[in-house]
Amino acid sequence: MTLSSKIDLENTLAALDLEGRLRLVAESGRPAVFTTSLGIEDQVLTGAIAMAGLPIRIVTLDTGRLFDETLQLIEDTEARFGIAIERFHPRQEAVDAYVAEHGRNGFYESVDARHACCHIRKLEPLSQALEGAAYWITGLRRGQSGNRATTPFCEEDKTRHLTKINPLADWSIADIRAFAERNDVPLNPLHERGYPSIGCAPCTRAIKPGEPERAGRWWWENDAKRECGLHVGSAAR
Repeated sequence: MTLSSKIDLENTLAALDLEGRLRLVAESGRPAVFTTSLGIEDQVLTGAIAMAGLPIRIVTLDTGRLFDETLQLIEDTEARFGIAIERFHPRQEAVDAYVAEHGRNGFYESVDARHACCHIRKLEPLSQALEGAAYWITGLRRGQSGNRATTPFCEEDKTRHLTKINPLADWSIADIRAFAERNDVPLNPLHERGYPSIGCAPCTRAIKPGEPERAGRWWWENDAKRECGLHVGSAAR
């Protein structure tokens, strides 16, 4: 993507509503994949894609350590919208090798061990999910954390050789909740228990009053810019 084409796409997306942003990508003639982690933002995107009948693949990464509530939500969402959400899993041999070296919960011991776990359970399955895609749609928002405050509507992912589209970049959490309520979007019950951002069960806790939305992710680490490696571009720096 050239600088001028990136600017043009950024400006075009900024001027559209959510359905318009998704439709622009879906009708580009190039394959688009939306990866959902079943959080409230991703549920809004799933609903928007399904209700508009857009040809966008919806996939999720079943890491093997998800909350039971998240797994149930996959089935509830498929039933609500009459869709199929593709599951991608980590390689069992890679998981076994990790457990043999670090233990099942070795990610608590060091940042490197945690990154290694995320690589096996998330990054490798993500590469499979995005194979052949030209556009990768995500639920990133500027209000999720300080290091996502400059999230653009589009950005080039040079590592994966595709364009990342963040159609909710400028949405507030109030906008998200209003859409979900208005359209009867099924939500993870953990949100009501203080989990605004939900990942793997052992790596996610409820947040305390006044904490940022993503403070409950990998809470034992000191780095304020904690990420799992899925989003390594400008929005995750």
